[in-house]
Formats: sequence, structure tokens, C-alpha cells
Amino acid sequence: MKKKIALSLLAAGAMVVSLAGCAGGSSSSGDSGSSGGGDGSLIGVAMPTKSSERWIADGDNIKKQLEDAGYTVDLEYAEDDIPTQVSQIENMITKGAKALIIASIDGTTLTNTLQNAKDNDIPVIAYDRLIRDSDNVDYYATFDNYKVGVEQATSLLTGLGLVDASGAKTGTKGPFNIELFAGSPDDNNATFFFNGAMDTLKPYIADGTLVVKSGQTDFNTVATLRWDPATAQARMENILTSTYSDGSKVNGVLSPYDGISRGIISALTSAGYTTADIPIITGQDAELDSVKAIEAGEQYSTIYKDTRELAKVAVDMATALLTGGTPETNDTDTYDNGKKVVPSYLLQPVVVTKADIQKVLVDGGYYTDAQVNG
Repeated sequence: MKKKIALSLLAAGAMVVSLAGCAGGSSSSGDSGSSGGGDGSLIGVAMPTKSSERWIADGDNIKKQLEDAGYTVDLEYAEDDIPTQVSQIENMITKGAKALIIASIDGTTLTNTLQNAKDNDIPVIAYDRLIRDSDNVDYYATFDNYKVGVEQATSLLTGLGLVDASGAKTGTKGPFNIELFAGSPDDNNATFFFNGAMDTLKPYIADGTLVVKSGQTDFNTVATLRWDPATAQARMENILTSTYSDGSKVNGVLSPYDGISRGIISALTSAGYTTADIPIITGQDAELDSVKAIEAGEQYSTIYKDTRELAKVAVDMATALLTGGTPETNDTDTYDNGKKVVPSYLLQPVVVTKADIQKVLVDGGYYTDAQVNG
């Protein structure tokens, strides 16, 4: 991926444990009294929504790890409402937060709020969604988002039989009808996912092996605002009506997120597709419902992003900042937020198909066998 990418668009699940106790809009904890050395300092954690399993898991993991380290935590969910998130972060600053960990709803809307944080000497860690248009973003904890897109596209090619497990072409000719979906245009990650995927798929589209029968290929057309499953379902229904009423079939769908994938599956099954002819459908976040859909043969793959590890990166960054250290980073070139290149730590995504569920998700402790097969 080219370095120092000047990102031009606006800045975007899986449960680890039971979601009991997570039903409220926010959660706060007192001094945990642990021996982690955090001295009870308040750290504000702003998450976008509870409508995705993934963000619940992120919030729970960050909160637990911060408390284990001896910090007080103010965890808030804004339910994808930008003014609510702005107000929540302002309240964290007012309450005396010593650091902020923020997964933004729209990463261009926090400039004034982050200036307030800067004026109060509060460091800011952008969590998995880059905060744009502000000098006052200190670090960024995320996954290699371009690679996520590459892996999604590669799993689509693998599912269609065009490449084998090593990525080598198999000689299968096609053509295969595919349709493309992208994430929310106000989430900076969505463009990385889409660009990584399209860089992988374009040669196959160019030589006619893959055919986007609807003709819908540009990001703005295929983007799904707020990653909403119902929006994706409605668009898929429209595509089926307008493009596939001649009896032709969709063979594959590039989907950037499990919730969108489930919306697509609903549209397809309503149109008469069964597990015998349902397309190869990708996803992301290893949400439990989608893992079950993979087991059932409805979805082909998902991208597993271990929220426990991402939470650890963010917590380690906060701890370093509050104890006079320098957070560890492994990318200081890629994530230009329009004001600065934000030093980042990138974790690696993992493709999960049906054959990988036991080894990666169950044996790895992300889910129990009962959760997956119950």
C-alpha cells in the first residue's frame, strides 16, 4: 500500500463473552483497587453504538483491561448519534479524564472537542476509526485495514474456485456474476477495505472472469451508510429485481461487514436462493450470528479481528502516555488524517471460513463451542 495516503473521505462486530449487563447506554466503574498501577485515574472510552456485537465486545474488553490496570473507566455508547458522542466526550473532559480512547461515529466532527482535550492536556487515542481533521489525535490503534480488504477479496476468489488456498490461480475460467458492497462513507476504514478489495479484484473484472452485472462498482454507489444491514438488504433486493430478473444468478458478493452480509443473505433467501445456490459471501468481525451462518453454509467467510488484542494495544498506549512512556507503534506513514500522520499500531486480520471456526475462534477462546453450535 502506498505510504502517506491522503485520505479523502470521512472517518467506522463479535462478542467475546455474554452480553449480560451491557444493555444500558453507558457504564462507569469506580477505582478497581487492582495492583495494576493505574492509581485510579479516570479514562474515558467512547464507543459508537451497541447495535453491533463487535463494539460491545470492544467496550467490554477495554473496560476490563483498564480496570485490571488500576484505572477508573467511563464507558459510553452514543448509538450512532454524533451530537450524543460529542456531549459524552465533553462530559468525560469535564469529569477530569486523564486520557480518551475514542471510536468515532464520524471522525470529522470532533475537532472542537479534541481542542478542548488538548487544552486540558488530555491525550487522545483513536480506536479502530481514524479521527480526521484534527492535530489533537496522539495515536491510532487499529488493524491493517487495506489488508482486510485484500483478504476479503481473496476469500471471494477462493470461494469461487479461482484461486487455491495459497493464492495461486486454479485455471477456472468463469465468468462469475458478482456484486459489490462497501462500508459507511463517513468511516475512514471503509475506503481502505474497499480499495484493498478492488485492487485484488480489478484484474479479474478487467479480463471478464468476474462480471459486476449491475454495473455498480464505484465506492459512492456501493457504500452502506452506518453499515446498516437493512440498507444493504434493500439495495440487494433492488439489484436482484433490476438485474437478475432474467433468471441469471449472483455467484459472489463482496461484503465488508457481517451485519451487511446478513442483510444480503436475507434479500437472497427472500428471492428464492437456498444453501445449494447461495453466492459466496464475505464479511468481517466474526459476529456470532455470522459465524453460525458460515456453519450453516449461508455465508462463506468473515474477517476475524481479535478485539481483545486491539483493546490491549489501546490500553498499553494509554498507560504509556500516563506514565511518561512512549506508546509502541509499527506504522508512522500511512494514516494521514488531513492534519497530521497519526502514529499507529496495526494488528493483522485473519480470514475465517467454516474449516477455521473451531481452530481459530473456539480453540482460541473467542467463543465457546456451545455459543457456536448451540
